[in-house]
Amino acid sequence: MPLYTRTGDQGETSLFGGERVKKSALRVEAYGDVDEANSALGLARSLLPEPLAELDALFDRLQRLFFDLGADLATPEGSSGEAYIKRLTAEDVAELEQAIDALEAEVPPLKHFVLPGGHPAAAAVQLARAITRRAERRAVALAEAEPVNPEALRVLNRLSDLLFALGRVINHRLGQKEPVWRPR
Repeated sequence: MPLYTRTGDQGETSLFGGERVKKSALRVEAYGDVDEANSALGLARSLLPEPLAELDALFDRLQRLFFDLGADLATPEGSSGEAYIKRLTAEDVAELEQAIDALEAEVPPLKHFVLPGGHPAAAAVQLARAITRRAERRAVALAEAEPVNPEALRVLNRLSDLLFALGRVINHRLGQKEPVWRPR
């Protein structure tokens, strides 16, 4: 199968199930932002230093979840594509909440707003978090226009929280001072 198909040359793409839509459609914007967040997370993963290799399994789990999330958003309800994906569930949300709780237990409680930075892997995780927040805003806009799995919205919200906590943990484990925001 060739990498290029020429089917998108006129500004359209196919959703799971085959429906053709404009590349500027809200649904495409939402799952495109999820893909961008996953790419930023992949960059962060590539920057993990050897002492944090045990976090690689968490990164792997999150990247796969981002892919599942993109598939969920790319598949309209009732589409024939639903047979090929697994919709996100409340269990996915609960697993993210457990991971957030475990990460937060490792770091001191927040007393200031934290600036993205510190170790390059932590900064890249914070970039993935910010992109995830944009994906969430786009998915909310999509949900206002057409049906969206409500668990996908909850997963997006928890993913950004988890990524925030993960960035803090990376800096903490590496002994990096957490950059804080202080008003001028």
